[in-house]
Amino acid sequence: MCWHTVCFLFLSLGSLMGDKTRMTELSRDMRAFIRPSPTSGTLGGVTRTTNEAIVLCEGAGYDIVLVETVGVGQSEFAVADMVDMFVLLIPPAGGDELQGIKRGIIEMADLVVVTKADGDLLVPARRIQAEYTSAMKLLRKKSKIWKPKVLRVSSQTGEGVPELWAKMADFQEAMLQSGELVSRRQSQQRVWMWSLIQESVLRHFQEHPAVREEISRLERKVTSGAISPGLAADLLLKAFAEKR
Repeated sequence: MCWHTVCFLFLSLGSLMGDKTRMTELSRDMRAFIRPSPTSGTLGGVTRTTNEAIVLCEGAGYDIVLVETVGVGQSEFAVADMVDMFVLLIPPAGGDELQGIKRGIIEMADLVVVTKADGDLLVPARRIQAEYTSAMKLLRKKSKIWKPKVLRVSSQTGEGVPELWAKMADFQEAMLQSGELVSRRQSQQRVWMWSLIQESVLRHFQEHPAVREEISRLERKVTSGAISPGLAADLLLKAFAEKR
């Protein structure tokens, strides 16, 4: 039997989401590390802290790192540029009908998983699986060698979980053999660099004395309709450039 060491990183807008109480058995397993990571509502915080946490966990010897996002939209796009495999989880009765899911998020998915496929939700889960299977055929392909699959799982009965793990293993093997995994990680490193630059530049801009003097006044003018957002941005950039 092959044993793995697993690290769970939970990104949340508060300190309660991603709590260990959701996984009482796993939290007692010495081979697992569970870490909630509040983002304080900032996407930049997600980028910096999550990337660094992933690298740290890999360096500590965890061979599997799972990252769970808050599911609000922007964080998914950020996390997709940090992980080897992006898995989209869809609850059958969570209001996430096919028309309500952003196309961009679906196109990023390497695997779509319909959860809670048991009991009264089994029939809706099957319907959602069929809808997504049809929809995936019409979307732009993210990989040249991997065709995203739509699976159905239940944490209550365990149905579909072995198949899910097998598909993840197939994905890893295919990406490694084709070289796409290496190129994806290289691209992610470049995205990470520019994300950190943008975060730092924005912070320096907002903290600049000349900008801080004008920003509240110009924000009020923009919200009242006195000036356009473009003009306000130009004025703030001019103040930043002239008084450095």
